[in-house]
Amino acid sequence: MDSTTLALLERIFLTVLPLVAIVSVGFFYARAQHTDMTIANRLNIDVFCPALIFSVMSAKSFDLPTYSSLAIGALIVVLGSGLLLWPISRLLGVQSKTFLPPIMFNNSGNLGIPLLVLAFGEQALPAAVVLFLVENLLHFTVGIYMLDHRTNPFNVLRMPMIIATIAGLVVSTFEWTLPAAAQVPIDMLGQIAIPLMLFALGVRMTDVDFSNWKIGAWGSLLTPLSGVVIALALQPILQLEPVQFSYLLIFGALPPAVLNYMMAERYNQEPQQVASIVLLGNISSLVVIPVALAFALQIG
Repeated sequence: MDSTTLALLERIFLTVLPLVAIVSVGFFYARAQHTDMTIANRLNIDVFCPALIFSVMSAKSFDLPTYSSLAIGALIVVLGSGLLLWPISRLLGVQSKTFLPPIMFNNSGNLGIPLLVLAFGEQALPAAVVLFLVENLLHFTVGIYMLDHRTNPFNVLRMPMIIATIAGLVVSTFEWTLPAAAQVPIDMLGQIAIPLMLFALGVRMTDVDFSNWKIGAWGSLLTPLSGVVIALALQPILQLEPVQFSYLLIFGALPPAVLNYMMAERYNQEPQQVASIVLLGNISSLVVIPVALAFALQIG
């Protein structure tokens, strides 16, 4: 085995190990001690993630047009996965609004942000946040509409993460500088978001239900496959820079977001089947993610 291959394997190992370690801490702690993450998850969605997003978006180094093609690619990966696999849901005899949302809306927050930062360094954080925002915006508009056609898509404008995005872009566009007394605590709050996402994912993994393992197995296979296939097909059109193409490939390979299960439970849309797709998809990512990283790191 040559030195280049060893270096690549070491980089993959050092990228995946911290993620697995923190998720494992959450999993084993929740197995030993009943752990209710409801309040912590709400704080992460309403406070810590918006602080992280504002911190990144308001930075002088953040240049939105740089990531416009990447954002378009992410949008097509999300929506395209649903269109591509809609006939498969019919063949499997599963309701499309049960099967497609976890396929389309991936774990770009809990897993995607820390994965890209660990694999490519802090310079990947703005791109990771853009990918997360595109997926999240689509989830809270298209995703909710798929579950309930009566929903108002403009409610997304009241989400703290969207408000933080707009505020951060305004600060960046006008090149304002917040006083350190404000910027430092915002940055510190944002630093809580990523490890808390991973810990919460580990806690959620204790709820693995294998009663619907067949649909879960199909979902765990088709989620990364559809995302990567669409990302590969888009590259000749979008012609992303190599590093951004690597980001998009990893984005396409991510497992389903845990939020899909919460949404299915809220709208009573066969939550146990959705839980199987989500949880088996995240377990299978232990194999899928290193393979995707091996390919993406050689490109980027």
